[in-house]
Parts: sequence; C-alpha cells; structure tokens
Amino acid sequence: MTNPFQQLLAKENPVGTWIMSASPLVAEAIGCAGYDWGVIDMEHTPIDLMTLVHMLQAVAGTKMTPVVRVPWNDSVAIKRAMDAGAQTLLLPFVQDAAEAGAAASACRYPPEGTRGMAGMSRASRFGTAPNYLTTANEGVSVIVQLETTASIEQADAIAATAGVDALFVGPGDLSATMGHVGQLTHPAVLEQTRRAIAAAKAHGKPIGTVGGTPEVCALYREMGFDFVAIASDLGLLMRSAQAALAAVRNETITAAKPQGAY
Repeated sequence: MTNPFQQLLAKENPVGTWIMSASPLVAEAIGCAGYDWGVIDMEHTPIDLMTLVHMLQAVAGTKMTPVVRVPWNDSVAIKRAMDAGAQTLLLPFVQDAAEAGAAASACRYPPEGTRGMAGMSRASRFGTAPNYLTTANEGVSVIVQLETTASIEQADAIAATAGVDALFVGPGDLSATMGHVGQLTHPAVLEQTRRAIAAAKAHGKPIGTVGGTPEVCALYREMGFDFVAIASDLGLLMRSAQAALAAVRNETITAAKPQGAY
C-alpha cells in the first residue's frame, strides 16, 4: 500500500488549500478546480466524523489528495479519522518529540504503533482490501504541526522522531505566541519559521505551511518550503464575493481580507 500524499511530494511544489466549509460539495468543487492537496480541517470547523466521511467520498473523484487535520493530537480522534478512511493526517499543536512520537504511534498498527485494530471499516474498504491490517502502515503519512516558539525550539528533535513523515508550520498561532497576532510575515515570525525549515532539511523531512495570498506563498517557497497551501475554500469565496460586490457597486474594497485570515 502506498501513500498518495507522499507520492505527491515527489512533484515539485504541490499546491494545496484549506477546506473549512464543512461542505462535501464545496470540497468536491475545490478538488475539481485542480488543487493538488487539501486539508479537511476538523480542528476549527463544524466537521464531525460523518461529515468527514462524506467529504472524503466527495474528493475521491478529483485529483486533490486529502489531508485530514484532526481536532487534537489524541489517539481516539486519530483512530476514528483513520477508520473513516484518512491516510494522511495533520496533527495540530505538537510541542515536542514525545508528542510527535505519540502521534506517529497512534497512526500505525502494532508492532510499529498502537492504533486499535478494526478490520471492518471504510479504511479497509469494508474488509475487502487484501491484507489491510498487515499493509496499512505502509500507506500512512504523519505530518506534525509546529505552532509555537516552544515547538520551534524542539524542531530538531521533532524532525528526528521516527514515524514523523513531514513537518508543518502554523503561521497564525506561531505569530500569536510571539505577540504578533496576525502578522504572519513579521521578521521575527519569519526567523522562527526559518529555524523550522532548517531542522526539517537537516533530517530530510518535507515541510509545508499555508499562506493567505499568492505573494506570501511565493515568499514561503523562496524560503524553502516543500509544499504550500493558499488560503481556504471560505477565504477564496469571501474574497471573490467581496470583489464582485464592490465591482458592481463601483466601490473600493476596504476589507476584502482581514489581516492573518486564510
């Protein structure tokens, strides 16, 4: 079994976005728009487990590879998302190597990990996937999110943790922990970001992030990020909606994108 996100990383600069609408139809549409990958976000949205299933079903017919961000680095939340069919997980707010190791373990069956066994699930194609329980670990990808200065301090140890396949910098929370709320490109925030990139590169681990505008995404690529998301489905919708409304009214857009919004 192979992991589609790991295969995607072999492509230069795959472009993703955030899926926050909790709508399978919108997720499918974003996938049809041509994005390489998309984060189905269960942390900051109303997406519950059944909605996740519907959204995974919706994007399965598109080229977009789903990455599921669970609500927390919790073994039960991880287990249920994986049984629902998630293969690539984004784990929020990982602070050190111990938490990174716990995440990696929760995503894999024994003996490599501690994921609870379930042969009859959507993940196993309802028991029809050959040798699922013995091959599932090969199809897993674990991305841990660095969102605080404390986690950046531990970035080297986190990147070295067995079972961690990639790192991800959360610029919103990182800027907030540094006292620069919403200032994602503040020089001090970017300096911390560079430390995370260096740690990932030192251990041969891909690293990604999310930017609110194409210009910020271009900056992130120049800094060395391997995969970058642009905005979110709702962010793209709101900006286009506001721009269209302003154009019809012949007005200047004054608040199309609040600072720090995706």
